[in-house]
Amino acid sequence: MYLLTHGNDLRMSLISLDPSRISMSDMYKLMIGGIVPRPIGFVSTVNRAGQGNLAPFSYFNAVSSDPPCVSVSITRKTDGSKKDTLINIEETGQLVVNIVSESMVEPMNQCSAEYPYGVDEMAKVGLTPVPSLKVKPARVGESLIQFECETYQIVEVGEAKLGASSLVIARVVQVHVNERVYSKGRILIDELKPLARLGGLSYGKVSGVFDLPRPGVS
Repeated sequence: MYLLTHGNDLRMSLISLDPSRISMSDMYKLMIGGIVPRPIGFVSTVNRAGQGNLAPFSYFNAVSSDPPCVSVSITRKTDGSKKDTLINIEETGQLVVNIVSESMVEPMNQCSAEYPYGVDEMAKVGLTPVPSLKVKPARVGESLIQFECETYQIVEVGEAKLGASSLVIARVVQVHVNERVYSKGRILIDELKPLARLGGLSYGKVSGVFDLPRPGVS
């Protein structure tokens, strides 16, 4: 039995909030500030005309390993319209999720600007496009891990307005890993140096990593 002790009873200091009674903006701040750190999916897509798009998303994570799937939640623009990334995914059913390392922070951040539809952010910020093997969108050459993906399912969450999102579940069809961060089937976190998204304008670096063996039943 494990007993966690605190100087004060934390239950007495909790602020309890009903999402239906606070603003969407405040709820957003609570979620991005409380659900941390979040990995960043740097998503490259193309439209039907072959024009590229590149944008970072922090509502991103792994879903399953068989089939191998990742998820990217794409929120609506302030006017309720769809973001370019979602439009492209709906048109082509393809995307590449590029993992962001510390060295990529400046161009990644610049790609979050709202460029007009059809502008290729990868070219705009000076990142290197690398042809994919199984999908049309280019990979980001500076990314140390790249997942070529095809759409598995899109789940609409909420109505078509600010705060709602489209949850894209994407099946990984090809993986590219820089040999510098890969050894004996495992990713070397100290070499990858992944960047994490926090609340507000804040980002985080992965440090103080420790191993903890999974226990048996006691």
